[in-house]
Amino acid sequence: MPKPSSPKIKGFHSLNSKNFHPFGNLIGLVFTKIEKGYSQCTLKIGQNHFNPHKTVHGGVLYSMADTGMGAAIYSLLEKNESCATIEIKISYFKPVREGELRCDTKVIHRGKSFGVLESEIINGETLVSKAYGTFSIFKVKKAKKD
Repeated sequence: MPKPSSPKIKGFHSLNSKNFHPFGNLIGLVFTKIEKGYSQCTLKIGQNHFNPHKTVHGGVLYSMADTGMGAAIYSLLEKNESCATIEIKISYFKPVREGELRCDTKVIHRGKSFGVLESEIINGETLVSKAYGTFSIFKVKKAKKD
């Protein structure tokens, strides 16, 4: 059986390549799907994701949402555009102790200078967190050659 290809965003190498997103690699984040205005990533829960209460640290969930939002908005950008997180509001509904997390993100609005996104983080069949984010969209300036 052929190995599934790693999701790609135009202009970038595979989202799961070792050097594409070092922080994502550090926490074990894996992208499973990228479509226009949508991303899906997963994370297998391990001991290093826990807080002192033996539940997954909220920063892990936040990082999944932020990174998933970046991938979803990048799928709509032109070659001369980039983006940056302006703000994210996240709500935590249930503690997570085991299994695998899945973060589904969709772009709600893509304007000229900003985008609004929504992420849902699911553990098994349970919605454990939801986040809304705003990303700045801007033109990339070419570096001046001396």
